[in-house]
Amino acid sequence: MNLFEKFGIETENEELYQIAFTHGSYSTIHHLDYNYERLEFLGDSVLSLIVSEYLYNKYPEYEEGKLTKLRANYVCQSALIFYSHELGLTEYLKVSAEESNLTKNEVLSITADIFESFLGAMFIDQGIKFAKKFISDNIFQYIDEKRVFFTDYKSAIKEYADGEGLEIEYETLNEYGVPHDKTFFISILINGKEMGVGKGKNKKEAQQEAAKIAMEKLNIGVLNE
Repeated sequence: MNLFEKFGIETENEELYQIAFTHGSYSTIHHLDYNYERLEFLGDSVLSLIVSEYLYNKYPEYEEGKLTKLRANYVCQSALIFYSHELGLTEYLKVSAEESNLTKNEVLSITADIFESFLGAMFIDQGIKFAKKFISDNIFQYIDEKRVFFTDYKSAIKEYADGEGLEIEYETLNEYGVPHDKTFFISILINGKEMGVGKGKNKKEAQQEAAKIAMEKLNIGVLNE
């Protein structure tokens, strides 16, 4: 289906949306002077603002820290990838995995990126009111049903350790791969004892995985609001 018909967009600026779905590798291969990165930057802020306002109004009893953690669940990469797939945005993406030798991790990252770049284009072209309706129609349902896209195991185990007077350290065991596609192995040490080893495409991801393994070993539960 036509992008504009699908989302009820009436525009005289179709080129803006073309930019929103153009990855840098495609631009390089086809000698274009644009890609979606600037729109992604803008869309990230627009999404954060709209979701923040919704959470602020929905949970008047929550303090700043709790709202921040809750917002992170709905604007994290896993959430953005889910939104993109649900809305079928990858259908409009201009990128060639074969031509640009993209890895699986890069494809996932791009899938998340285009949700934000599309939102950025929509904000410029249609304004904040239209962007808020788009998010309301397509995202707020997951907030209302308390869908979990991300669990911060690292913060959860730190809270547990602080309460028990334990010391937590993370140690990078190994990393390999080219600069744009590395894999990290990181261990979590509790009072000097290794309690888990996590693997990830960046250090934060590996640390989260290690913390999750340690929590499972220690039988520590995580409560999600």
